[in-house]
Amino acid sequence: MTFKSLADFHLDVLKEVGNIGAGHAATALSTLLDKPVDMQVPQVKLVPFEEISESVGGSEKVVMAIFLRVEGETPGNMFFILSMESARHLLKRLVGLECSDKEELDEMEFSALSEIGNILAGSYLTSLADFTQLNMFPTVPSLAVDMAGAILSYGLLQFGEMGDHALFIDTKFLQNGDEVEGHFFLIPDPESFDRIFAALGVAAE
Repeated sequence: MTFKSLADFHLDVLKEVGNIGAGHAATALSTLLDKPVDMQVPQVKLVPFEEISESVGGSEKVVMAIFLRVEGETPGNMFFILSMESARHLLKRLVGLECSDKEELDEMEFSALSEIGNILAGSYLTSLADFTQLNMFPTVPSLAVDMAGAILSYGLLQFGEMGDHALFIDTKFLQNGDEVEGHFFLIPDPESFDRIFAALGVAAE
Protein backbone atom coordinates (compact mmCIF):
# COMPACT_ATOMS: atom_id res chain seq x y z
CA MET A 1 0.00 0.00 0.00
CA THR A 2 1.38 3.39 -0.93
CA PHE A 3 -0.05 5.92 1.48
CA LYS A 4 -0.02 8.76 -1.02
CA SER A 5 -2.45 6.75 -3.12
CA LEU A 6 -5.11 6.59 -0.39
CA ALA A 7 -8.22 8.31 -1.65
CA ASP A 8 -10.81 10.18 0.39
CA PHE A 9 -12.90 7.03 0.15
CA HIS A 10 -10.34 5.05 2.14
CA LEU A 11 -10.25 7.65 4.89
CA ASP A 12 -14.07 7.80 4.89
CA VAL A 13 -14.09 4.06 5.55
CA LEU A 14 -11.64 4.50 8.41
CA LYS A 15 -13.61 7.44 9.78
CA GLU A 16 -16.72 5.26 9.84
CA VAL A 17 -14.78 2.68 11.85
CA GLY A 18 -13.73 5.49 14.20
CA ASN A 19 -17.31 6.69 14.57
CA ILE A 20 -18.52 3.18 15.41
CA GLY A 21 -15.75 2.86 18.01
CA ALA A 22 -16.65 6.25 19.47
CA GLY A 23 -20.29 5.17 19.73
CA HIS A 24 -19.33 1.99 21.58
CA ALA A 25 -17.02 3.94 23.89
CA ALA A 26 -19.65 6.59 24.63
CA THR A 27 -22.18 3.89 25.57
CA ALA A 28 -19.66 2.14 27.83
CA LEU A 29 -18.59 5.40 29.51
CA SER A 30 -22.22 6.46 29.99
CA THR A 31 -22.91 3.14 31.73
CA LEU A 32 -19.76 3.38 33.88
CA LEU A 33 -20.39 6.98 34.94
CA ASP A 34 -24.19 6.83 34.99
CA LYS A 35 -24.43 10.06 32.97
CA PRO A 36 -24.85 10.85 29.27
CA VAL A 37 -21.59 11.03 27.32
CA ASP A 38 -21.36 11.82 23.63
CA MET A 39 -18.29 11.30 21.49
CA GLN A 40 -17.49 12.50 18.00
CA VAL A 41 -14.74 11.75 15.50
CA PRO A 42 -14.15 15.02 13.60
CA GLN A 43 -11.25 13.76 11.52
CA VAL A 44 -9.29 10.67 10.61
CA LYS A 45 -5.99 10.78 8.76
CA LEU A 46 -2.81 8.86 8.21
CA VAL A 47 0.32 10.47 9.59
CA PRO A 48 3.99 9.45 9.33
CA PHE A 49 5.30 7.97 12.57
CA GLU A 50 7.70 10.85 13.13
CA GLU A 51 4.78 13.32 13.09
CA ILE A 52 2.84 11.66 15.92
CA SER A 53 4.42 13.73 18.68
CA GLU A 54 3.92 16.91 16.61
CA SER A 55 0.20 16.07 16.39
CA VAL A 56 -0.06 16.33 20.19
CA GLY A 57 1.98 19.52 20.64
CA GLY A 58 5.58 18.44 20.18
CA SER A 59 7.97 15.77 21.49
CA GLU A 60 8.67 17.69 24.73
CA LYS A 61 5.04 18.32 25.64
CA VAL A 62 3.99 16.42 28.77
CA VAL A 63 0.99 14.22 27.98
CA MET A 64 -0.99 11.33 29.42
CA ALA A 65 -0.93 8.21 27.26
CA ILE A 66 -2.57 4.80 27.35
CA PHE A 67 -0.62 2.38 25.19
CA LEU A 68 -0.93 -1.30 24.35
CA ARG A 69 0.09 -3.93 21.85
CA VAL A 70 -2.51 -5.24 19.39
CA GLU A 71 -2.15 -8.95 18.72
CA GLY A 72 -3.90 -11.28 16.29
CA GLU A 73 -4.13 -11.22 12.49
CA THR A 74 -3.11 -7.56 12.20
CA PRO A 75 -0.56 -6.87 14.93
CA GLY A 76 0.38 -3.32 15.79
CA ASN A 77 0.47 -0.74 18.58
CA MET A 78 -2.17 1.61 19.93
CA PHE A 79 -1.80 4.87 21.83
CA PHE A 80 -4.49 7.16 23.27
CA ILE A 81 -2.94 10.54 24.10
CA LEU A 82 -4.39 13.47 26.04
CA SER A 83 -2.74 16.73 27.00
CA MET A 84 -2.57 17.14 30.78
CA GLU A 85 -5.09 20.00 30.50
CA SER A 86 -7.50 17.72 28.65
CA ALA A 87 -6.90 14.86 31.11
CA ARG A 88 -7.77 17.09 34.07
CA HIS A 89 -10.80 18.51 32.26
CA LEU A 90 -11.96 14.98 31.45
CA LEU A 91 -11.57 13.92 35.09
CA LYS A 92 -13.44 16.99 36.31
CA ARG A 93 -16.29 16.92 33.78
CA LEU A 94 -16.82 13.19 33.42
CA VAL A 95 -15.69 11.74 36.72
CA GLY A 96 -16.27 14.72 39.01
CA LEU A 97 -12.71 14.76 40.37
CA GLU A 98 -11.19 18.12 41.27
CA CYS A 99 -7.60 17.93 40.02
CA SER A 100 -4.64 20.00 41.09
CA ASP A 101 -2.32 21.66 38.56
CA LYS A 102 0.60 19.39 39.39
CA GLU A 103 1.94 17.21 36.58
CA GLU A 104 1.79 14.04 38.68
CA LEU A 105 -1.49 12.19 38.98
CA ASP A 106 -2.62 10.82 42.31
CA GLU A 107 -3.79 7.23 42.64
CA MET A 108 -7.49 7.97 42.14
CA GLU A 109 -6.86 10.14 39.05
CA PHE A 110 -4.52 7.53 37.61
CA SER A 111 -7.09 4.77 38.19
CA ALA A 112 -9.94 6.76 36.62
CA LEU A 113 -7.91 7.66 33.51
CA SER A 114 -6.74 4.05 33.18
CA GLU A 115 -10.34 2.83 33.23
CA ILE A 116 -11.44 5.42 30.66
CA GLY A 117 -8.44 4.61 28.46
CA ASN A 118 -9.11 0.87 28.67
CA ILE A 119 -12.72 1.41 27.59
CA LEU A 120 -11.68 3.61 24.68
CA ALA A 121 -8.94 1.29 23.45
CA GLY A 122 -11.20 -1.74 23.72
CA SER A 123 -14.08 0.02 21.93
CA TYR A 124 -11.98 1.17 18.98
CA LEU A 125 -10.27 -2.18 18.64
CA THR A 126 -13.55 -4.11 18.85
CA SER A 127 -15.17 -1.89 16.21
CA LEU A 128 -12.21 -2.35 13.86
CA ALA A 129 -12.22 -6.12 14.43
CA ASP A 130 -15.99 -6.33 13.85
CA PHE A 131 -15.82 -4.12 10.77
CA THR A 132 -12.96 -6.06 9.16
CA GLN A 133 -13.86 -9.51 10.54
CA LEU A 134 -10.21 -9.83 11.52
CA ASN A 135 -8.99 -11.29 14.79
CA MET A 136 -7.54 -8.49 16.97
CA PHE A 137 -7.12 -8.36 20.72
CA PRO A 138 -5.28 -6.02 23.09
CA THR A 139 -2.57 -6.71 25.63
CA VAL A 140 -3.02 -5.22 29.11
CA PRO A 141 -2.81 -1.42 28.62
CA SER A 142 -0.21 0.74 30.36
CA LEU A 143 -0.66 4.37 31.40
CA ALA A 144 2.16 6.90 31.49
CA VAL A 145 2.59 10.63 32.08
CA ASP A 146 5.70 11.90 30.35
CA MET A 147 6.93 13.89 27.35
CA ALA A 148 5.28 12.67 24.13
CA GLY A 149 8.63 11.78 22.56
CA ALA A 150 9.67 9.74 25.60
CA ILE A 151 6.37 7.81 25.62
CA LEU A 152 6.72 6.92 21.93
CA SER A 153 10.36 5.91 22.48
CA TYR A 154 9.33 3.72 25.42
CA GLY A 155 6.66 2.15 23.22
CA LEU A 156 9.35 1.31 20.68
CA LEU A 157 11.48 -0.29 23.40
CA GLN A 158 8.53 -2.26 24.74
CA PHE A 159 7.04 -3.44 21.47
CA GLY A 160 9.95 -3.41 19.04
CA GLU A 161 10.00 -1.71 15.67
CA MET A 162 6.75 0.00 14.72
CA GLY A 163 5.21 0.64 11.33
CA ASP A 164 6.11 3.92 9.66
CA HIS A 165 2.56 5.31 9.53
CA ALA A 166 -0.18 5.74 12.11
CA LEU A 167 -3.94 5.95 11.77
CA PHE A 168 -4.81 9.19 13.62
CA ILE A 169 -8.35 9.41 15.02
CA ASP A 170 -9.35 12.73 16.53
CA THR A 171 -11.77 12.14 19.43
CA LYS A 172 -14.03 14.71 21.07
CA PHE A 173 -15.86 14.00 24.34
CA LEU A 174 -19.00 16.07 24.80
CA GLN A 175 -20.89 16.32 28.06
CA ASN A 176 -23.32 19.11 28.95
CA GLY A 177 -21.82 21.37 26.30
CA ASP A 178 -18.23 20.81 27.47
CA GLU A 179 -15.71 19.48 25.00
CA VAL A 180 -12.51 17.53 25.63
CA GLU A 181 -10.20 16.46 22.82
CA GLY A 182 -8.04 13.35 22.70
CA HIS A 183 -5.99 11.62 20.02
CA PHE A 184 -5.96 7.97 19.05
CA PHE A 185 -3.04 6.47 17.15
CA LEU A 186 -3.18 2.96 15.74
CA ILE A 187 0.24 1.99 14.37
CA PRO A 188 -0.16 -1.29 12.50
CA ASP A 189 2.94 -3.35 11.83
CA PRO A 190 4.08 -2.81 8.20
CA GLU A 191 2.28 -5.88 6.83
CA SER A 192 -0.94 -5.21 8.75
CA PHE A 193 -2.17 -2.14 6.82
CA ASP A 194 -2.63 -4.16 3.61
CA ARG A 195 -4.58 -6.83 5.51
CA ILE A 196 -6.86 -4.22 7.09
CA PHE A 197 -7.61 -2.52 3.78
CA ALA A 198 -8.05 -5.85 1.98
CA ALA A 199 -10.57 -6.88 4.65
CA LEU A 200 -12.40 -3.57 4.05
CA GLY A 201 -12.54 -4.32 0.33
CA VAL A 202 -10.03 -1.61 -0.58
CA ALA A 203 -7.44 -2.66 -3.13
CA ALA A 204 -3.83 -2.06 -2.13
CA GLU A 205 -1.28 -0.96 -4.71
